[in-house]
Amino acid sequence: MTDRHNAFLSDMAEATRLTQSGRLGEATALIQRRLGVPGRSPEGAPAADASAGPHAVPRLEGPAARLGTEAAAATAHEALIPERLRENIDQMMQGLRTLAPSLRGLVGGGLHAPKPSGLEPGGLEPEGVETEGGQFVERSFSNAAGARDYKLFIPSPRSGPRPLLVMLHGCTQSPDDFAAGTRMNALAEEEGIYVVYPRQSSRANAQRCWNWFEPGDQGREMGEAGIVAGLVRAICTEHPIDRSRIYIAGLSAGGAAAANIARAYPDLFAGLGVHSGLAAGCARDLPSALSAMRVGAPGAAEPGGAAGFGAGAVTQNLRVPTIVFHGEGDGTVHPRNADAVLAQAGIDALTPRRERGSSGRHSYTRTRYADETGRVQVEAWSVQGAGHAWLGGSPEGSYTDPSGPDASRAMLDFFLGHSLPGGRG
Repeated sequence: MTDRHNAFLSDMAEATRLTQSGRLGEATALIQRRLGVPGRSPEGAPAADASAGPHAVPRLEGPAARLGTEAAAATAHEALIPERLRENIDQMMQGLRTLAPSLRGLVGGGLHAPKPSGLEPGGLEPEGVETEGGQFVERSFSNAAGARDYKLFIPSPRSGPRPLLVMLHGCTQSPDDFAAGTRMNALAEEEGIYVVYPRQSSRANAQRCWNWFEPGDQGREMGEAGIVAGLVRAICTEHPIDRSRIYIAGLSAGGAAAANIARAYPDLFAGLGVHSGLAAGCARDLPSALSAMRVGAPGAAEPGGAAGFGAGAVTQNLRVPTIVFHGEGDGTVHPRNADAVLAQAGIDALTPRRERGSSGRHSYTRTRYADETGRVQVEAWSVQGAGHAWLGGSPEGSYTDPSGPDASRAMLDFFLGHSLPGGRG
């Protein structure tokens, strides 16, 4: 292997590291410099898209838009790059553009930009905020796996143990933003449900995305999965929680993280909700994450196969009742990923029943999958014309599509029909 080839591989590794830490502009500039593609300013810095906001990344146009140009191909030939490596680099360059919107904000039709909070990223809101019929309080948690702040919605007092729902926000969002956009606290007050919103740290991810594609954050008692599970157990010791009725849901990166956590802890969670997300274990690094986002998780199209590098076929004792929402027009996370989540939930062993409907400007197909006793174990909503946003949400939060169907209401209805035998965890 030549010195030039070694230098190239070193630069690609550094570009991956920069991208994982959220420094997309630097990563793209490094790739462009190595490949000799045009599009840099006289000072050597890539031109930024002024409309992209504070997390702008270079807009790749013309010859820089793909590596399949004559200049890029010549540089690749001179560096003696194997065909497969060129394809991987092509995927990375295209992936940077694909990932950028989800890093600076979830994109799609009918969305709303984040509302200014007057807080620094990761800043804390006043503790003990009173909400109508409940409290929304700021707390912190730490264990051997790490530490995170979180917001907890405490409903008005009810008799007996109450359910708990974990809500994982998307990239650039905060617990308050996500709570406002999903309206989950208002619904939880009606049902007497506790809701916890873990806050991703900007130190863990520059754009506050959950690191769903990192193997160290996917497994039991590991990284972010271990933190969230420990946080849930701590809440159970401090509040009257029904341990047989604990659920987890999330949007986009939060949905993918929720899938990882539910799969790692089927003895803790009685239900999983994945909105515009990806299957558990479907990626092991940034390139595989970008690929899954663009074209679907590996294994999704295999007959009877569950998606993912480390996600094998579901067995009965590992199945977590699952509800999935995905817009058919999602340009950030390919709708094929919804099929991967469903495959992982074990729908091959269930009987489907489909119905069609409409809500606002969206038509949808709702499919419920029942077991041999007739009990619905999996529910899927495929929404026509919807993009990458929480459906039926409120414009008070960011990245919502208020034009139904109401994902929050549907998820709660689904969750409350399921419980763990014996309340293990």
